[in-house]
Amino acid sequence: MQVIPVDIAGRPYEVRVGAGLIANLAQECGARLRKPRVPVITDAHVHAAWGGAVEASLRAAGKEPVWQVLPAGESTKSWANLMLVVDGLLALEVERGDHIIALGGGVIGDLTGFAAAILKRGCQFIQVPTSLLAQVDSSVGGKTAINVPAGKNLVGAFHQPGLVLADLDALDTLPRRELAAGYAEVFKYGLIDDAEFFAWCEAHGEALIAGDRAAREYAVAHSVAAKARIVAQDEFETTGLRALLNLGHTFGHALEAETGYSSRLLHGEAVALGMVLAARFSARRGLMGEDEAARIAAHTAAVGLPADVRGLGLNVSGAQLAAHMLHDKKVDAGRLAFLLLRGIGQTFLTKDVTLDEVSAFLADELEGRSFQR
Repeated sequence: MQVIPVDIAGRPYEVRVGAGLIANLAQECGARLRKPRVPVITDAHVHAAWGGAVEASLRAAGKEPVWQVLPAGESTKSWANLMLVVDGLLALEVERGDHIIALGGGVIGDLTGFAAAILKRGCQFIQVPTSLLAQVDSSVGGKTAINVPAGKNLVGAFHQPGLVLADLDALDTLPRRELAAGYAEVFKYGLIDDAEFFAWCEAHGEALIAGDRAAREYAVAHSVAAKARIVAQDEFETTGLRALLNLGHTFGHALEAETGYSSRLLHGEAVALGMVLAARFSARRGLMGEDEAARIAAHTAAVGLPADVRGLGLNVSGAQLAAHMLHDKKVDAGRLAFLLLRGIGQTFLTKDVTLDEVSAFLADELEGRSFQR
């Protein structure tokens, strides 16, 4: 097992990466589970796969799991389900010092974390991420949220977990599509500021998705360490450093909105295509070479992720697609904040991008007029 510290001032915690962590959940959580009854929030798919193991571990330690099993899918991150979870925790008489367990992917982690943030003005929770995307990204750093009609993750809070248990065994139960979607958040760290890691991803990404345990452990631990380093320096995204973690998300969230936050386009798939578009837009602006943008697109396609917006079959204009970006959380004083690249491993934040410029670029992408000035 590898242990990565997240050195948040006053609230440090560990991310443990290894096998068998869910089977030994009670032992891993230790004294954090201070009451006989333990609240566990999960979804129906994860409960079917891992509910028995959690039940066995907790009961062997003299604990009784109290389950809240929600529907699987992005639509679960809603006001209605937030209220359902909060009401259930209140009925259980959860106190501020108690730890709620979030067992699942990013949806369950985000929803449970937000419930913990607002319940009695802040309760403790433990992230047990079961998807690759959640293990390398959403479970670490304390961003919690739900979706609302105006957009994705627009209502939420920064609320750090007390512990993160990233069990590599959980990845063996995932379908290939979901693994590939999570892998987008792995090679993102190479594109942000680590060209050497992106080259490692090019060499090992397909093996990682196919089941190579050593590659998975290295990728998860490396990604967590990269995120922990950034989050420790900019917990609340005030300096601009943490914003780098959103590479591909501005384009990606617009694509998710246009596809109705549905299984038509998974979040990781949207981020992957968003990073390709960010690179192509950067090349269009002359910031990076077209060969490097093509390299990013080639790796994205090689692992089975979408690398061409035309493949989504959207019946939309560039302007309509760009309009979704006005709801992005990074909009500041009406200005779009964009993450662009000067090259692989050289991501930066800029606020000099206009909506008209993005609209024209997306129109060209939708029509296949790549890199035309």
